[in-house]
Formats: sequence, structure tokens, C-alpha cells
Amino acid sequence: MDLGDLKKIIGRGTWYDKMALKIVERERRLGRKLDVIRVESGVAASGIPHLGSVAEVVRNHAVSLALRDQGYKSEFIVFSDNKDGLRKVPAGMPDSLEKHLGKPVMDIPDPLGCHSSYGGHMISLLLDALDKIGIEYKFMSAVEAYKSGLLNNEIRDILMNSEQVGRIIYEETGQEKYLKVLPYFPVCASCGRIYTTKAYRFLPDEGKVLYICEGMEIKGKWINGCGYEGEADYTKGEGKLGWKAGEFAARWRALEIRFEAYGKDIYDSVRVNDRISREVLGYEPPLHARYEMFLDKSGKKISKSAGNVFTPQLWLRYGSPQSLLLLTLKRFVGTRSISVSEIPHYMNEFDELEDIYFGKIKIEDEMEAIKLKGLYEYCWLLKPPSKPSIHVPYNVLTYLVKVAPKGSEMDFIIKKLREYGYIKDLDNIEELERRIQYAKNWVNDFKEITETKVELSQQEVNAIRYLIQKIRIEEEAEKIQSAIFEAARQNNLEPREFFKKLYTILLGVPSGPRLGPYIVAMGRENVINALEKALAAVGG
Repeated sequence: MDLGDLKKIIGRGTWYDKMALKIVERERRLGRKLDVIRVESGVAASGIPHLGSVAEVVRNHAVSLALRDQGYKSEFIVFSDNKDGLRKVPAGMPDSLEKHLGKPVMDIPDPLGCHSSYGGHMISLLLDALDKIGIEYKFMSAVEAYKSGLLNNEIRDILMNSEQVGRIIYEETGQEKYLKVLPYFPVCASCGRIYTTKAYRFLPDEGKVLYICEGMEIKGKWINGCGYEGEADYTKGEGKLGWKAGEFAARWRALEIRFEAYGKDIYDSVRVNDRISREVLGYEPPLHARYEMFLDKSGKKISKSAGNVFTPQLWLRYGSPQSLLLLTLKRFVGTRSISVSEIPHYMNEFDELEDIYFGKIKIEDEMEAIKLKGLYEYCWLLKPPSKPSIHVPYNVLTYLVKVAPKGSEMDFIIKKLREYGYIKDLDNIEELERRIQYAKNWVNDFKEITETKVELSQQEVNAIRYLIQKIRIEEEAEKIQSAIFEAARQNNLEPREFFKKLYTILLGVPSGPRLGPYIVAMGRENVINALEKALAAVGG
């Protein structure tokens, strides 16, 4: 690598390192202090946290880590909008929540009965996931922020300039609502709802907002107000700013936030808040980066209200924290379809990344090698281990779990892994046990094989078709093993290469246990389905 290439490498060579440098350079141009560079991740508390919720936090946290890695003090804040009102009953949640629509989530009883409130339940799920994957953060609650007066100066400035705020919102989005009402939602002192109130007058000397509880259309459904007319003291946290009406901007100035990434679904809100921050609050907003959403396999955005929630807890039942971090960090832009079936792939991919980091796999492109090694370090939150872990393909472990005799599973699996050459010593028995537990959970919950897409020649396609026919009629492992050799010979294929293709399709790696016994243990129909999917993927 020449000197010119070396100059292009920033930090550990990843997008996060480049963004950290960009933040520092921008802050210097703005003339702001660099004693503490705060990064924020705003999170909702109105529904079950999903992979997208965690991904946003992880990506912002990685930028904070990169700033620290470059020698700056950085504070990472997770700000929970737990004063938000419940707009819709998420799919799968009890219908009893219907009567609480429009109320702040922290004022709604927990329908599952294990937390003091509905919002508290949802926040605990998110923080549990962050703790399990090792994210270090300062948690801040919107309820406490409003009650403590943290945002008082910002709220006052926004209310004093409400006409200007209304014009900004109208110019950016075409929404006329805030040309007529104040950009503030009092909590109704009578019915307890927050989005049914209309704030129509600000009394600056008293620090109060006059309102009437009229009702509001939320998510296509009209929620009636109770008709109560009252006043809310903003200095006591008796209401909140709307997302699109300055709350982001208020947080940014009050906390001196310098970076916050956001999802494209709130692009309008961020654009409006950037202007409010500059033009009303006189604070240059943080640098942003916009990321795409995770989609489910049907192409729909993963959503707490739509009911297709893929939780981090579900991922961590079958895969390691590092595999989840790899999912969230390997690519920042572009939508991605994701399902539970991807977890074994990410487990195997992380093993490959670890082999690159420790030099077991050589990457010719030195810039790419540096970037991949940097990605590995971020998957360990910049605290990588001193030596690699034991690597066993996911499907090999699920196979061994299935065939292991009850009562002596661990001894049997370790013996077989020695025979297959996957382990030589047991210095890291805890890690191996965790991997085996992931596989056990998978076997207990699923039956299908996780297949890997591969390129196939016409000869290989024909050989797989022949093998599928044989698997349908043969029940004995040895006869299936022989059929694999026969399929290769009939199609002029080198048996060893044909076996590699089958291993790659069924295991995700080019080698593994004897295929005949493996196919029987995994279930012949499951194997046939996996092979047929491989053929369909190449049009065979």
C-alpha cells in the first residue's frame, strides 16, 4: 500500500470513523468547543422495540465510539420519548389498550402486569437488549426532562415564536395546523389525554398554555376529546412539544447534541427541526446521517404497530450479540430484508470476519482488509478478544444437537467436533456452550434447514435433481451417501467438488459431517426443500 492510500484510512477504516472525523471538522468550523461531543439516539416507547429500534441506537453509539477512539470525550445519550401518546394499539397487544389511546404511554397501566406502566414495559425491553449486546449509554427520560425543567428555555423560545414555527412547518411540509394552534400539547387535566388537546394561547408571564380538549384524528381514527378547558404549566412538565413542532430542536440545544442519525421515515420531522433549531433557537443542529429501514421478507417495514415485529431478544435466542452487531453495522445505507432464517448466516459470516481479523483468511485488497478488521472491532465495541473463538458452522451444530443421545449431549457434541477437526482444546468452553445453546434453541423452535445461495453449473443442477429423486426413495444414510457419488459420476463432476457444493448449500461452508447421516438426521424433506430452493435461485 502506498502513502496515498494510507492517507485515505481514517481511524479503523470504517464509515463510523469517517463520520467521527466529519463531526470534528464541522464543529471546528462552527467554532464550538470539543471538550465533550454528545451523540444522541431518540427512541420511542409506544410499542415493542424491534431490530430497527436497536440498529438506530447501535449506529449512533458506534459514531460515539469512533469519536472516543480518535481522542475525544464523547457522551452517548439514549433519549426516550416516553411522554409520547399512544396512537394505535400495536398488533398482538390487548384490546384493553383501546380505551387509553391518546394518553401518554407512561400513564397507561401495563397490560401484562409486570411494570408500573405500558411505556415502562416497552422501555425495559429496549434497555434489556442494549445491555445484552454491551451498549454503554446515558439514559434520559422525556417525562423527567420535562418535569425537571431541562427544556424550559427551549419551550419558551418556541412558544414565543410560535407563528414563525408554524410558517416553517407549513413551508417544509404543507401542514397548516400549526398556523392556527401552538406547537405544544398539554396533557388534559380531565381525561389525561395529550393529543386531543388544542393549545390556543400562551401566557409568558405565568408560564402557562391555555387549551381545550377537542379531539384529534390519530392514525386515521378520530379520538374524541372530553371538552375540558384548562391551563397547563410548561415549567412543571404538564405537556410536551410535538416531534415535528420543535421537540428534537429543543433537545439538541438543551443537551448540545452534535450528531444524531435518523431513519428516513422521520425525514420531514428532522428537516423541520433543523430549521427551528437554526432560525428560532439559534443553535446549529447536529450533523445527521439518514439510514434506511429494515424490511421483513414480504418487503414491509418492520413495525411495532403492523405486528411484524422482529425483536432483538428473538435474535439473541439463536445468535450472539456480535452477530446482531454485524447485522446493524456492516451497512449503514440501503434497505435490507431480514428474517429469523438469516441468523445462522450472520453467525457464520462473523466467524469468517474473525478469521480475517486474526489473519487466517487473507484479503488481497489491503484497504478492504483494514475496513473489515475495523468492522470486526466495532462488532466487539472496540474491545476485541486477544484470540479467536471456536468456529463451528451453525448447521453442523444443529445436526449434532439432533443426533446427540439424550443426557450426554455435550460430551457427544464435543467428541464429534474433535472428530470433524473443529476443536483441538477447550480453552473457551463457555463460548462453545453458548453456541450449542443457540443451536438447541433453533432445533427446538424450527425444523427447516438454513440454506445458502450458490452458483451452479448445468451439470451440478442435473446432479442435484438426480440426488433429490434418490433422497425421496432412499431412507438409509449409506444409500444416500452412495447416491451423492453416483449423481456426481453421472454428470461428469468431481465428487469432492460436488460434495463442497452440497455442503455450501446445506451448511453454509464447504465441508462438514458425512452427508448421508446428516441428510437423514435433518429430515429428508427438509433437505429436499433446501436443494430445491437452491435450484430455484439459479433458475434450475
